[in-house]
Amino acid sequence: MSTHGPAGGLSAGEPPQPQPPVPALALRMGYLLKHAQLRMAELNAAALAPFGITGRQLAVLLAIDSQAPLSQQEAAGRLGVDRTTMVALIDELEGKQLVQRRQDPADRRKNVVALTPAGRGTLRKAGKASDEAERRFLAPLTGDQAAQVREALRRIAFPSVTEPAATERAG
Repeated sequence: MSTHGPAGGLSAGEPPQPQPPVPALALRMGYLLKHAQLRMAELNAAALAPFGITGRQLAVLLAIDSQAPLSQQEAAGRLGVDRTTMVALIDELEGKQLVQRRQDPADRRKNVVALTPAGRGTLRKAGKASDEAERRFLAPLTGDQAAQVREALRRIAFPSVTEPAATERAG
């Protein structure tokens, strides 16, 4: 069955199929990164939909999944987002009963955020689903190639951060 309507256009509601880039764009880093990110976001959104959370919300759950509860400001710092955005994300997650705010016992002027039991369960299941989306995204590559892509992107995105594996090996 054809997905094209009259005059070769797409039928309503059907996502456009990716076309090969024109030669002038095929090697442009920005173009390739944008389209890779769009593909990863689509796979991740589909994987997370059954859990009722977005990729950004999963990132917040991952950031605050620690033994010691974090302040909203500390969580924002971990994710590199502004405080206003973090408040909105925490509000959304609190509304879904996945996190809870409470007064920091050490500093009553500060709120800390912690996962609820439902949040821990959602994080575990959604994390596995997101990992599977990453595997699907990287499926065209060998395991070594996928590891090289991750390492190259980490070095580009966070050039001043020491490699975690090297730090752990040294200790």
